[in-house]
Amino acid sequence: MSLTRALGEPARDLAILAEGNTSELLTDGRLAVKTSGSSMQNATAEDFVVVEIAPLLEMMLAPETTQADLSAVLDAGEHAGKRRRASIETLIHVAVQAISPIKFIGHSHPTDVVALMASIHAETAYDHAAYSDEAVVIGRPLYVPYAQPGIALGRVFYDILLKHAASGREFPSLITLGNHGIVALSETAGAVEGISAMAVKSARVRLGAYAAGGVQHVPDASVASFFAREDIVERRGNLAGRVD
Repeated sequence: MSLTRALGEPARDLAILAEGNTSELLTDGRLAVKTSGSSMQNATAEDFVVVEIAPLLEMMLAPETTQADLSAVLDAGEHAGKRRRASIETLIHVAVQAISPIKFIGHSHPTDVVALMASIHAETAYDHAAYSDEAVVIGRPLYVPYAQPGIALGRVFYDILLKHAASGREFPSLITLGNHGIVALSETAGAVEGISAMAVKSARVRLGAYAAGGVQHVPDASVASFFAREDIVERRGNLAGRVD
């Protein structure tokens, strides 16, 4: 709940109104997900519902499943006079847990990142690091093209994440969504906050660089050798709160 409120702080410009959602993997293997239509800024325990991962994954992968079917399954009924339904983007969280389980996930719509993700540079924007601390904190982001939020996005997201995992590359701590926003992943809530904040700064750097004529990225070979340094491995853990 504290992570949700932190990501919803207005000054951070990560989400407004009922935008964004978070989840936490519980010790029993289920997932606590923010409810649809609730504000991250003012989230309480009542603004979360608990879902089973396997049945939702099975439903998502079944070609005959419709958005209406998904909405019905996400409906948690009425509580204290208010209808509760897990976020329409629950399948993003389910996809991550099905492929590479992780404790915390934060999905938000930062203005600067959405601007970048709505631009002609969206797909390639994060292909190369623009500055050192970006590489340290968010590593190598993964891009997912636009799909309508709900079952369509869940399927596209899952497919791309599955292919990325099969490639043997490091699992991403940041996933960018075309025309949409970001998904930050970590074993600690503090790291999700840090990754989200760095994603915003990285978007601002790129937007500024594009306005000045283009991004001159850090050489890939330099980033690779940078990651191999013992002091940088330690720094990555300290800055992003990773549990390796």
